[in-house]
Amino acid sequence: MRFDPGLIEALHEGMFQAPLWDDFLHRLRASSGAALALLAIRPQGQSDVAELVAGEGPSGALRRMMVGGQMREGRGYALEELQDLATAADREALASAQIKALRAVRVTEPSGVDGWLVCAGGRSLGSSAGALVLALAPHLRIALRGFAALERERFRSSVTGEAFNRLNIGWLTLDGQGRIVEVSENAGQMFQWGSLLRRGRYDRLVPSEPAIDRQLTGYIKQVTAGRTVRPLAINLSRDPWLDMLVAPLQGDTISGHRSASVIVYVSGDRRSQADRCEQLVDMFGLLPSEARLAWLLAQATSIADAAETLGITVETARNYSKKIYAKTGASGHAELVRVIMTSVLALS
Repeated sequence: MRFDPGLIEALHEGMFQAPLWDDFLHRLRASSGAALALLAIRPQGQSDVAELVAGEGPSGALRRMMVGGQMREGRGYALEELQDLATAADREALASAQIKALRAVRVTEPSGVDGWLVCAGGRSLGSSAGALVLALAPHLRIALRGFAALERERFRSSVTGEAFNRLNIGWLTLDGQGRIVEVSENAGQMFQWGSLLRRGRYDRLVPSEPAIDRQLTGYIKQVTAGRTVRPLAINLSRDPWLDMLVAPLQGDTISGHRSASVIVYVSGDRRSQADRCEQLVDMFGLLPSEARLAWLLAQATSIADAAETLGITVETARNYSKKIYAKTGASGHAELVRVIMTSVLALS
């Protein structure tokens, strides 16, 4: 059957619209002469059904009749074949709305997402509308497959993003000139923490230290030249803590007109050591001197190195650590790292 090619285009673009498939349903209603066009979608393994409608009418009654009617996949249906499956209340709703004809089809895409497409209206809704709905069925199956894949990727991205947020890790990609191509939301927020990293002219990523800037620029040049290089770890600041890891981008991504060459993971803590020590005093009842040692130990620093940093003897640091373990409930150094780094400090 020949029909408006814009209908197919609208069907495949509909998954990117808000509301979903709005343009497609309005085009379908106009092409078929229906009073109402309905697309119902049920994700795999779920009972809830999303209802997308163009036009006025008892869409709920139509949806319940189709979804509960065990329609065979890929077969066209008319009102006479489905109305006996509707409840008395739904049949009354259809009659009140002057719905005297419909043409419907059900499709299932490979991962199990079900879709029901229906045009409903008066007696004038003829066989051509049924032919149109049937002709659209294979295209709808493909569109639902794309929609299911997109939703899976959105879910995975959401989970990954949440994990990165909890770990205070952001990411951004850079092109061969060190210009920012893409940036995650939490990495963008890190630009506001201070001047350690900033967006420079032409969107170039600019570390505050010239030596680090040269190191980053040299690394990107090696990657763009096709050399095999290991990921580069750089400490930008210890107080507040901010690190970044630069690595070649695995696979090509295009954003706008520029291609990304490397990905930069940024991990940090916008709170200073003094802030964290005050919070440890409040949380565990530590003395300020104990809190300073506890925070250093929580960074996996050895007692000897922590003592040197604080300007105290190792013996004094050991005495402090015993009091810290008692007050925090930690059984040792490793347990102290877990107690502090998984406490509410990670959320503040």
